[in-house]
Amino acid sequence: MNTLNWRSAFLDECGVGPLWVRRHVEMVKEITYLEVVEPVATVTPMLAASLKEAAKPIMATSMPAHIPVVNDSMVASKDDASLPVSAMLVSSPKLADGMLLANPASMDWRCLKSAVAECTRCGLCQGRENTVFGGGDESAKWLFIGEGPGREEDRKGEPFIGSAGKLLNNMLAAIGVSRGANTYITNIVKCHPTDDKGRDRPPSSEEVAACLPYLQRQIALMQPSVLVALGKTAALTLLALDSTTPVSTLRGTVHRYAGLPLVVTYHPAYLLRKPSEKARAWDDLCLAMRCYAPASE
Repeated sequence: MNTLNWRSAFLDECGVGPLWVRRHVEMVKEITYLEVVEPVATVTPMLAASLKEAAKPIMATSMPAHIPVVNDSMVASKDDASLPVSAMLVSSPKLADGMLLANPASMDWRCLKSAVAECTRCGLCQGRENTVFGGGDESAKWLFIGEGPGREEDRKGEPFIGSAGKLLNNMLAAIGVSRGANTYITNIVKCHPTDDKGRDRPPSSEEVAACLPYLQRQIALMQPSVLVALGKTAALTLLALDSTTPVSTLRGTVHRYAGLPLVVTYHPAYLLRKPSEKARAWDDLCLAMRCYAPASE
């Protein structure tokens, strides 16, 4: 299926269409690689320490307009990935309230899940009903990373359910994959962040710093071919950027996280509020498909 047909399928899955396109217009733009900016002063020292090694500058290059397999040199090996993970972990041995910071760098999946389920590293543990570790194929080559669990996710212990989850499922279907089949979905934080009135809120930098080592270990164990950051919190955390950075400025570029291709797009919840942005989200998924390298090839 060509790019235009894929785009139409995506928009149809998301309830947007038909899409009118002028003839003889190049549908796929050249990929550019962006040099990652170092964390600025507004990022707390604890969070900056955990991110410094993950966001590496890369050289500018381009990729062909069709959907190719990513060169092996672009994808970090499992042996290579084990090295930066320990360096990326939060350097301080303690967190708030004197809680010791366990090191997930040597944990397997079972131990990591247990550590998350019992985690009390930050205040989010006090109001949670369940932790939301993530879900899907643990050897997946597609990794989708959101912000944090919502109310329904907290209740059921599963990521991306409800309306946003249904839209994400449609987005996956439009690129020919499905939840749990060569895909894995998780979040920056594993507990539901709420304010004093019980309303959803973004996680704080301290909460992100407490939870980030779990995600780093998930990435190291999985070694996906491409990471897709869903929304502002995921993108700015993984790229170690200031909180004022607009997501729109990060789109259309292949970034790097721990040597792995990272593509930024909008969070499904945002797309539900602004359906007009779904076409741009499709462009982002096209970019991710061009980075994707099936393990069998």
